[in-house]
This record gives sequence, structure tokens and C-alpha cells, in this order.
Amino acid sequence: MSEADPKFGSATKEDWTLGPIFDADAHIDPPHDMWKEYLPQSQKHKAPVIEHGEECDYILFEGNRRPVMMINNQAGRSGKDFKMVGRLSDQRNTYDPAKRLADMDLDGIDQAILFGGGPLGSFDNDLYLASFEAFSTWVMDWASNAPHRLFPVGHAPMRDVDETIEHVKRLGKMGFKMVQLPAFPQNAEAWKTTSEIKNMKSGQVSAQTGDPKGALQYYQPEFDKLWKVLCDLGMTITFHLGGRVPRFGEKQHFLPDMPMSKLAMAETVGIFIFNGIFDRFPDLRIGMMESGVGWFAWYAEYCDRTWEKQRYWMDSPIDKLPSHYMDQNVWGSFIQDRTGILARDLPGGKNIMWSSDYPHSETTFPNSHAIIKRDFAGVPEKDIQDIIYNNAKKFLRIS
Repeated sequence: MSEADPKFGSATKEDWTLGPIFDADAHIDPPHDMWKEYLPQSQKHKAPVIEHGEECDYILFEGNRRPVMMINNQAGRSGKDFKMVGRLSDQRNTYDPAKRLADMDLDGIDQAILFGGGPLGSFDNDLYLASFEAFSTWVMDWASNAPHRLFPVGHAPMRDVDETIEHVKRLGKMGFKMVQLPAFPQNAEAWKTTSEIKNMKSGQVSAQTGDPKGALQYYQPEFDKLWKVLCDLGMTITFHLGGRVPRFGEKQHFLPDMPMSKLAMAETVGIFIFNGIFDRFPDLRIGMMESGVGWFAWYAEYCDRTWEKQRYWMDSPIDKLPSHYMDQNVWGSFIQDRTGILARDLPGGKNIMWSSDYPHSETTFPNSHAIIKRDFAGVPEKDIQDIIYNNAKKFLRIS
């Protein structure tokens, strides 16, 4: 039996009394042969190819041969058994719909928001942009196997406002309720970024981070037409980390980088608040996904106190406390974050959503029930139900 598919005891359902669970951040990466099927005809010949080796499998793409990295698929392994490279058969099969739903049942998960790999990490702009549409088409087809349980996030490039609007409109027509944007806009050559990560391709980093030093910035007035379209369509924006990408594969950096990757998302929140974007578009919602939420209430209080003193000489365009916008427009997901849970009643701390991060290395699978009980000890049942279920439904505007 594959190491990626061990036998588990089922989730402890017999004493579970806390109601349904809406996982606010799970992941779905497509099988590698998906690209040849879903890319347009003119791009199919550029798709990645898998080569099976004796010790591990390799991805052949754009002249490079790299081993299959497994850090994003460790579900079912304890930390001491994590593998960094391996065969595709070593990984848990997350993309077979029947197996995926069975894993959700095993872990006691009723519904889930699904984030994916998004575009290919390509240096070819035509292929890079085509891969956004290919992925979104595939993931919506995949989610159609259980549309009442699986809620995928659409991906759009962010190198040109009008181009992004066209992608957003297409995603809206397809039924997506969320669109993933990078923490900062991208360059005209979308795969380029100043946020270089040694062991990640620039295109993959750019899809998540964009370019913090690029010419385009979200505070610029030309973005207002994008925010209007999103509000008109009732779609939410997700930012999935990206303010700072951990240096995966570099052992001396990975652990200190991990918390900074979450705290760095506060910069994107501040750009929206302090530039009056939420005043102009009060229905706009942004979700800081996998960013943790323990910093939400602290950030709201710090911004309130700082704004009260500095607003005048800064000619601040907002006339409400920053915490007001946190409570109205900003949402966040966490995996294990008791600090955030305990701060749920403080200004800025209420729009928080539990997640499993399946099948990544931080995942609570297959012990989500036990971990929720541990982390929510002493919390009123109604508050627990809001955080593990109701808040995600409000975020997506579904009944």
C-alpha cells in the first residue's frame, strides 16, 4: 500500500456535537496530464511531461528537469516522515473526486473552499496566461462532481487592469464566487517579480506575490473599475499568503520565514484600508487566506491608535477607524491559531474562519475534530459554529 494512502481511524464523529464544518482553505492541484487536455491547441505541445525515475519522478518543463516536490502533499504523514521529493504515487491522490470526498468524510468536513496551483510557472507569456484559463476551467469541471460541497477559487492574472476584468467576468459567468489575486499587482511580463525564491520558478511566485516594487499598485485609481466589477458580480477577492514567500528547500530560512509569510499580508490589508478603497466600495470583501488571524485584532488596534494621531498631517482619506473596515471588509483563515480564537470579540478579530490546509504539511487531516476541540476549549458553542462554518458561508455570500 502506498505511503500516501495509509489506513486511518475515522474522525471521531460519535461524540461530535459542534455541527457542520466548512473548511475555508483546502487545496487541489491538478494531475500533471491535465495541462495537455485543457490548454488551447496552440499551447498543448508546451505542457509539462512526467518522467518516472528509480528514486523519484521528474517534471520536464521548458528545458528543466526537476524532481517532484512533496512539501505540498504530506497528508497522512507525521512530521518525522515528511518527504521532500518522491514519486507521484507517493503522494495522496487529492484530485480523484471520489477519493477526495472520501477524505473529507473521513475527516468530518462537510464543505470546502479549494485553492489550487493556478498557472504554470512558465517564462512564456502566452503559455503563462493560457494556463490561468486552463486551470480555472479544469477546477470548475472537477468541482462539478459535488458542487454543494466543493467551492473552487478562480485564478486571474494581474498585469493589466482591463485584462484582469475580462478574466473576472469570465470566471463570474462560470460560477466562481472567489478570484485569487497576487498580494501585489504583476509586471507587464507577468512571470517577472522582484520576489525571487531560489527553489521556485518566478512565474509561480509572481502568481502569489506579484511584484511589490512594480509600476502597478492596488491603491492607484485605475483599479476602481476592477473593484466595481467584483462588487457588481458579488465576487470576493482572496489573497493566499504571497506578501512574502517562504524560501522552501532552504533549511536555514524556512522556519523563520513561515511566520513572516503570514504577518506580511498585513501590508495588503493596509493598502486597501488607508487608501479609502473600502469607503468607495463598501461591499468589497477581501480574504487573507492561510495568513493566520492571531494578528488581526493586534493589527486593528495598532492601526486605530496610529491613525488617530497621524491622520491629520497625513491627510488621511478615511473617516472611520481602521478596525471598522477590518470588521466590515476583511476576512481571514487559520489552521491552528488559539490566539486568534480568543481575540474573536476584539475589534478587527471577528471575521475569522477555520481551515484544515489539506493536504499541505500543516494540515490537521485526519484529526480535525480533535484539533478543533483542543483549540476551541472553553469557547461557547455558538462562537465555534460561527468560526468553523457560518463565517465561511457569509464570506461567500451563500445561504
